[in-house]
Amino acid sequence: MPPDVPAPSWTLLSSHGQVLACLARDPDARLRDVAAATGLTERAVQKIVGDLEGAALVTRTRVGRRNRYRLHCARTIAVPAGAAVALDALLGVLLPPVGSA
Repeated sequence: MPPDVPAPSWTLLSSHGQVLACLARDPDARLRDVAAATGLTERAVQKIVGDLEGAALVTRTRVGRRNRYRLHCARTIAVPAGAAVALDALLGVLLPPVGSA
């Protein structure tokens, strides 16, 4: 972005998309850390994770005192104009390949 153009006050992804991307990057992330990374409240992130579980996009598993989140990448999600896209295809566009900086 050119230096004389201010950063936009909006984001391209919805809050649900941001949380999903964070969990894809780090399945062992604490919701507190996801909240900090996305700029959302911890309570909002809890609700969003519940929504993602309800849509069968994410499964939460208890590991000791923590949670691990498993994304179901073969699932499709609705996008505007009535289309559907595979979750793994969407995450492939949003997230850099593992090992790239």
